[in-house]
Amino acid sequence: MIQINKELCIGCGKCVKDCPVFCISITDHKASASGDCMNCGHCAALCPKEAISIPGYDMNDVEIYNENSFSLEPDTLLRTIKFRRSIRDYKPLPVEKETLQKVLQAGRYTATAKNNQDCHFIFVQKELAALKQQVWDFIDDYAASHSDNASADMLPYLSFNQRRKANCKDDYLFRNAPVVAYITSDWPLDAGLAAQNMELMAVALGLGTLYNGYLARITNANEKLKDWLGIKGKTIKACMLLGYPNVSYERTAPRKEANVIWK
Repeated sequence: MIQINKELCIGCGKCVKDCPVFCISITDHKASASGDCMNCGHCAALCPKEAISIPGYDMNDVEIYNENSFSLEPDTLLRTIKFRRSIRDYKPLPVEKETLQKVLQAGRYTATAKNNQDCHFIFVQKELAALKQQVWDFIDDYAASHSDNASADMLPYLSFNQRRKANCKDDYLFRNAPVVAYITSDWPLDAGLAAQNMELMAVALGLGTLYNGYLARITNANEKLKDWLGIKGKTIKACMLLGYPNVSYERTAPRKEANVIWK
């Protein structure tokens, strides 16, 4: 539940009007809160007197809006989206922790359903070799126990593993990316929205990304690996490879005409 500093509150009613769950009211010319607050923070962001805070949240992390330092040029944003490519070839360079922190913040600040903020982010870089070994061991174990009855879902992984064993430089599943990022959430859309914002930030930082559904599925199937990752009992809803691209593109890729209905 939010806290309202009555000495600072001027009773303007802006928080009352903007509250999505109607838990703020004006009494004796001062705002007061009751009921099922979801701590969305709209009231704190809107209050002209900084009278509202949320216990348990870092209010020092809140930034003051300044129109001179905030701009998002529409054509530049659209060009960024159009030039974005899925990167499948990465330079053998680590990604700085400060850079990954900015990617994380882009995910952290993404909107979530009912402000649940339940996305869990896992970045694997220092222990990537251990992650890879657990993935390949899991596939090896499966192959040994299902030599004659492998499921269709596992056939691609068996192929990836055979390629790796035939050529140690063939890293088709991981694409030699230096970082693997997982996102878990009880809400699939929340994870997808967070991943999209993280990708935009990654591109702005000079990184490339690839959404890796194969790696997400094989990790979800391996409970031992999920326990190692610290997400036991959770479900991975998005997986991204991150790193500095070892390929550059000269132009945008063509797309079909938009399938759209205007009414």
